[in-house]
Amino acid sequence: MNRWSASIGVALLVAAWPAFAADDDALMRMALCRDSWFEWSKSESKTFESFANHVRANFAPHDNDAFVVPKGDTSVAGFKVVELYPDSVGMGVGFSLTVEATFDEARKTIEKALGKTLAHCEASDGMKSCELSIAKQRSVMLMAEDKADARRTLIGCYYFYEK
Repeated sequence: MNRWSASIGVALLVAAWPAFAADDDALMRMALCRDSWFEWSKSESKTFESFANHVRANFAPHDNDAFVVPKGDTSVAGFKVVELYPDSVGMGVGFSLTVEATFDEARKTIEKALGKTLAHCEASDGMKSCELSIAKQRSVMLMAEDKADARRTLIGCYYFYEK
């Protein structure tokens, strides 16, 4: 293969590769409990407002749902973000997002990012989940449907979680 053929092959590969924006570090930090809007709202109002403005600028409401959706390509941990729950999901108060990834893909990537293994894993009621307590009233959680073809996983940090 000559240089010309190799260059064309690389150009075609790059053109066919899905185009995603770089990972959104602010969302990643929040989803992994590295930052906390709950704590910011009590003592760091400028930081809280800055993050809220970031979410408002990059996400749009979805009907009357509890989640907002990205206005453009947004990714976290290399996965496309499809929904963002800015303050709660069901009985959990915190921050979470849904990404396009299988539960196993997301778990492997999040464990690598945390440098720790997620514990307390279970499967029940058609869902599977894992969690890891990071600090008092802070747990990183993963949840997904317990189906072989499920391609969406919720990743989040919960401050108060009712089981």
